Amino acid sequence: MKSLRLGGTGERISILCLGAHSDDIEIGVGGTLLAWIAEGRQLDISWCVLSGVGDREKEAQTSARDFLHGAAKFRIDVMQFKDGFFPSQGDEIKKWFEGLKEQARPDLILTHRHDDAHQDHREVSRHTWNTFRDHLILEYEIPKWDGDLGRPNLYVPLSSEILERKARLLVKHFGSQRSKHWFDEETFRGLARLRGMECRAPNRYAEGLFARKLLLA
Repeated sequence: MKSLRLGGTGERISILCLGAHSDDIEIGVGGTLLAWIAEGRQLDISWCVLSGVGDREKEAQTSARDFLHGAAKFRIDVMQFKDGFFPSQGDEIKKWFEGLKEQARPDLILTHRHDDAHQDHREVSRHTWNTFRDHLILEYEIPKWDGDLGRPNLYVPLSSEILERKARLLVKHFGSQRSKHWFDEETFRGLARLRGMECRAPNRYAEGLFARKLLLA
């Protein structure tokens, strides 16, 4: 399998991370970001969570700071759109995205999968593609009871140390989610092992992403 590298040595990369809920980015691409930072890449990250109220906002802020520790620069924004009702708030979310477009000039955007079973996730993905039309956009996956996992066509290998750190940080920061039967370290390790098997990752683990449109220069 031919490997592609994002950016050259010492090159600064601007990344926009979008998540509907306070733990989405961490679950979907937390390992990827931890790995890139650990490799010494110069990352300038805008981390945007669209729904975080009360304890969920606090979780989002503290978790993001831990995951982004070591990044060259980062900014964390937590909005308060109503959880579970994103489609009915489409006009307001569209206005927020248009404002974001004026502020952000990312090299890479990480967002939800377009056919995710959760309505909030799909809405974020839809607005991402409608708003940012000349950008590299990669979609991440979230395991859930719906059983909607797809077939990734892009993988980021993870070391066992990075995967363990991702799993520990998720359980540490999101106490509000621990009562959910799927939210545990075993789920995160299991999915990473499956994706690692699919791409023959050298250290057995990987995160899967979906690249719907790429320009090969």
